[in-house]
Amino acid sequence: MAKIALSIVLPCYNESGNIPFIIERFSAILPSDLAVEVILVNNGSSDDSKIIFEQELSKQNDARFKVVDVPVNKGYGHGILEGLKGASGDAFSWTHADMQTDPADVIKAYRVWKESGGESVFVKGKRLNRAWVEAFFTFGMQVFTLFVLRINLNDINAQPKVFGRGFYTDVLKEGAPQDFSLDLYAYYHGKKKLTLKTIPVYFNKRLHGEAKGGGSFKTRLKLIDRTIRYIWQLKL
Repeated sequence: MAKIALSIVLPCYNESGNIPFIIERFSAILPSDLAVEVILVNNGSSDDSKIIFEQELSKQNDARFKVVDVPVNKGYGHGILEGLKGASGDAFSWTHADMQTDPADVIKAYRVWKESGGESVFVKGKRLNRAWVEAFFTFGMQVFTLFVLRINLNDINAQPKVFGRGFYTDVLKEGAPQDFSLDLYAYYHGKKKLTLKTIPVYFNKRLHGEAKGGGSFKTRLKLIDRTIRYIWQLKL
């Protein structure tokens, strides 16, 4: 088997309705000239995700897909980090399992990462065509981050994110947050330590399930509160 070039981690929490579409879409867009592994993290799901994973992967019989089972959900970031532990690629990445960001964007981001210098580069998405309310919240977090940390972080939670194995070892392997603050933590250190590149991504409507970090107004406020608290931690 060829050496893995890119490891893609998808944290899946109660995403049983999306799982067939995730696997179908990745199967369609994974390039034949690139050795990729797709690590699907069953992140303590309480629905029938485990059964759906087994059914769908048995249909595909594709060695590029594997499932990491996390028995108890300990947070979005925890799921991603558990997936990264077993990753074997030269480049690591993660994106959401809600299909709002096209899986093909991960491959685009990887190409940019590779062509721009590899290990010295951090690539992330920048969302287009978002609702004005969502864009307003995102801009507010950007302004607050700039005020507190003196660093401009645009669209913190946008996916995908792509970086080298060295960045994982030096920055993420130990001490990274286990919740939604992982995106902020990775982006913050990626911009400080590496060359930042962004790619435009179109933000699509979720087909199944509910948003875990920014669906309802109440949920969005909780996410903002956690992010603000973590920004102060980074300052300290």
